[in-house]
Amino acid sequence: MKKLVYAPQGTCSSLITIQVKDGIVKNIAFTDGCPGNTQGVASLAAGMRVSEVIRRLKGIKCADKPTSCPDQLARALESLEE
Repeated sequence: MKKLVYAPQGTCSSLITIQVKDGIVKNIAFTDGCPGNTQGVASLAAGMRVSEVIRRLKGIKCADKPTSCPDQLARALESLEE
């Protein structure tokens, strides 16, 4: 199992902890951010292929910000694929 601790940029969330096994997202935990939204995103992404989470979440913006917690999660997952 791979574990990644990622410091997002430009969001209310200060940390994203991700566990991935065999290309499948097993667990995601956001530190800070909007609790309902980050818990919802984490719950929906659990059990999905990393590539599918990236495809669905990359580029999502939060209000007038150029990024969002879902977008930062996608970027974190991209770093695992490199």
